[in-house]
Formats: sequence, structure tokens, C-alpha cells
Amino acid sequence: MSGSALGIVGKLRREGARGVVRRAVRRAYQHLDAGALDFGLLPEDIADSTRLVLPPAPPVPDGRPLVIGWLTTPPAAGSGGHTTMFRMVEALEEAGHRCVVLLYDRHHGSTAAQAAVVRSAWPQVRAEVRSVDDGFDGLDACVATSWESAHVLASRATRPLHRFYFIQDYEPLFSPHGSEHQLAADTYRFGFTNIALGEMVHRRLRTDCGVDSEMVPFSCDTTVYSFSNRGERSGIVFYAKPGQARRGHLLNCLALAEFHRRHPEQPIHVYGWSTPDLGVPVVDHGRLTAEELNALYNRCIAGLAMSFTNISLVAEEMLAAGCVPVVNSSRDSRADLDNPRVGWALPTPGGIADALSAAVEAADVPARAAAAAASVRSDDWAIPREGVRRIIERTVRGEAPVDWVATADAAGTGSNRS
Repeated sequence: MSGSALGIVGKLRREGARGVVRRAVRRAYQHLDAGALDFGLLPEDIADSTRLVLPPAPPVPDGRPLVIGWLTTPPAAGSGGHTTMFRMVEALEEAGHRCVVLLYDRHHGSTAAQAAVVRSAWPQVRAEVRSVDDGFDGLDACVATSWESAHVLASRATRPLHRFYFIQDYEPLFSPHGSEHQLAADTYRFGFTNIALGEMVHRRLRTDCGVDSEMVPFSCDTTVYSFSNRGERSGIVFYAKPGQARRGHLLNCLALAEFHRRHPEQPIHVYGWSTPDLGVPVVDHGRLTAEELNALYNRCIAGLAMSFTNISLVAEEMLAAGCVPVVNSSRDSRADLDNPRVGWALPTPGGIADALSAAVEAADVPARAAAAAASVRSDDWAIPREGVRRIIERTVRGEAPVDWVATADAAGTGSNRS
């Protein structure tokens, strides 16, 4: 047997067939530069704030509905960012305005198929869905919804147009310091009207980039996520999404191994992406609808809701169902959910396992679940929806914006935490 064959046999014994295949795929990935396919922009769509000259748009007179574009990447059913965006689209539509969803897909997928996903996953949205390749004609305003779509709005929409940027996270943190990090940060300097979702984004824009933004607060979908189980609970739940570094997948897996060592009697429920190599026994639920997910949260004592950028929507959705979310403790994650019912954890495998263990070992789990559910915000996205609607309307009409967080606090409709 040749030396190369012996080497392959040795690797098969040490790593198994799966490990050998992974090595081969990685080599092919690197050799073919397949990572370039993950870059979300075509080179010609990259804008540069130091060279950008965008014509100002005149105010639109009051008395007629607005036509507002929402520029986004093709959504997948269940996408939290797209769901939040569509909540804002609904708010504008309910106010009598017409919305148009403009899809940007650098890989030129089928717009008809992508529109069908929107119709199926978000049936309440009435907006026309079309490709951004069809242009911006007929729009009074357009809203970018990610750093990629901000570049497209800057580079392609060259006629007078009111430009907005609905910013749900500080997206430079999605990438290591390098090209994509800087391209994402530059979008905040394009001169759009920045609308920040939450204090973390608002503060980061000001301190890291030196730009202003209008801020609307976070919220929680309490229509779907609600408290129904006042009895006993068991186990923990984990949303597996290994492709997103900001969700701390490796830390989660290491913490689960330690938690299982301490508490083998507690079931570990997993949903989301397929993860066959977690290293601990799990109940794999695959993809779940929001209603199915709420039922699962109502069965569990605690869940993992790690996020190393803005706070994940999952954390407060768990709380609403009485499931204690374990979240990495940081200034960024606490900025929009400074709630003592959260299992704030030091972001190490042991620190996360400590927080999970504390939740399942706590006395009177049903009472703690009820207290967790009672701590969530009560507006069900009404305040941010109203804020985004009024910011867009007032800006396009030429009026001064309003501090919507102060307005909500004065009305007593802000967060409800205990």
C-alpha cells in the first residue's frame, strides 16, 4: 500500500469518513475561492462615502399617500430581521401609504420564487415585491435595511429620493476588522436618515462612527409568544445557527457539554439548523413555526439566547413564554434588555453552563417562569412601528422628527420590567 493510501487510512481511523470529507471540501473551498460567493455585493454596487454626491429630494406635500420602497436581500421564512422589517412595512400600509419591496440578489435568483416566500411567510404584507433591477421610479422614499442594501441604494438610486436606513444591528461587528467591516461602517456615513432600533445601535453609531440617528425602542411579539404553562417544566432549549459567529455557536456547544455533565437528567431541545455533532444527546426539533416554538418555550426552564452584537429577539420571546434566557452579559446586550429575570452569563463555556445550571436548580420554577413572563414589554411592537412610521412621514413631508422613546415613556407605554 502506498504512503498516500496509508495516510488516508490513518485519517479515516482517527477522524472517520465525515472528517475526511470535511477536509476535502475545505481544500476545494479554499482552492476555488468559494468564500467570495458569500460577499453580499457586486463590485459595481459598492459606494464610497468620500465620493458620494446624492441629490436632495424636495418635501412631498401633505394630502396624498406616500410610495415607499424597502430595499432588502431575499428573505427566508422565519428570518427575524425580515420579520421586524415587515412589521414596519405593515405600519406604513395601515397608515394608507403604498410600499414596494425591492429585492437585491447578487446571485440573480428567481424574483418570482423569492416573492412567493414573502407572500407565504408574511401574508399580512400587501406590498408589491419586485427586483431592485427594475429601478426606483415612482418612489417618494426608499429604506435600506442592511449594509449591503445601503450600498445599493447609494450607488443605484441617483435621482432625487428621500433615503432612509432602518438599522437593526451594528453590522460592522458581523465581520472581523477588514474589508467587510469597513464597508459596513461606511454605510452610516452615506447621509441617509438613520433609524436605529434600540439604544445599542444608537450609541454605537454615535461613538464609533460619529453619526446621528433617530431611535425607536425594541419590543417583543406578545401576540405569538405568551405564557401558558403555570405548571412544571424541564430541560433547556437551544437555537442552533452555526453559520453566524455573533450567536456564539462554539461557546454554546462547549457549554451544553458541561451542562449535560452536571445535569444529565435535563433534556436538551434543539431547533433551527441541523447540527449532528453537538456531542450531547438532544431532542432535535428541526425548523419550527413561531407557534410551535412558543409551545416549546413553555415546556422548558431555560434557553440559550447568546448574541455578541445587538440583543437577539429570541431572549425576550423566551421570557414572554416563561423560559429564562441565558445571555452573555455585556454593555451591548444589556442596553436594550436590562432585565434581572435574564440569566446573564460570563461568556465562557463554564460561565454559560453556570447560568443554565442555576436556572434548572432554582427553587419554585413555576413561580420564576410567571415572573419572567410578567417582565416583558407590553406594547407588542406598537411603539417602534409608530415611531418608524412618523419619522418617515415627517422627514418626507419636511417636518422635524420627534423623540419617540421619550414620547413612549411619557405615555407610560414603554417597557414593563421587574
